[in-house]
Amino acid sequence: MNGQVSLFVALLLVLILSLSFHEWGHAYAAKRFGDRTAEMLGRLTINPIKHIDPMGLLMVIMVGFGYAKPVPTDPRNFNSKWAMLGIAAAGPFMNLLIAFVVLNLYALGWKMGWTFVQGTGAAIFVSIVAGLNLALMMFNLIPIGPLDGHYILPYFLSKNSARIYNEYNDRYGMYALLGLMLLGASGVPVFSRVMSMSRSLGEYLTIF
Repeated sequence: MNGQVSLFVALLLVLILSLSFHEWGHAYAAKRFGDRTAEMLGRLTINPIKHIDPMGLLMVIMVGFGYAKPVPTDPRNFNSKWAMLGIAAAGPFMNLLIAFVVLNLYALGWKMGWTFVQGTGAAIFVSIVAGLNLALMMFNLIPIGPLDGHYILPYFLSKNSARIYNEYNDRYGMYALLGLMLLGASGVPVFSRVMSMSRSLGEYLTIF
């Protein structure tokens, strides 16, 4: 029982920090694209208190997946037509970067013979950090509801297709996302599939 509680706490802490880095990525990218709205509201930080949404955190505890407060932006301040794409992609990219760094530090440690990476605890820690961050990346790239993917997909569609997609996503996207979460909560292996795909992706990130 104590082991399960410790694992749950570790997962929760890693997820909270990963969400914070994810949102910091959005805020940083927004500033780079000319919009300081998030910075002025104190969101250009990795402090979890600034990013964690109480309901989103409760969903993490109850369902196993949740969300943080969205980073506010003002498109009137953007200095590039690619701003929304860059800002949306920055969050998932931060999760990918965390997984990449952790996996490669672990691999380098084995190659260099560092004893502290050779225990079971280190392997579990790396698995949790890399797995959760890659899952966050993939989940947020789903182009439905308010997820990051719905800002990214229109850049790869024709103008007419993007307009139609945005109209339908504005109308039904949140329902689709809630349906996805309900499926996961009811036992359909939605999130376990995401985790499985994330682990497979992790195998291609190690360069050592």
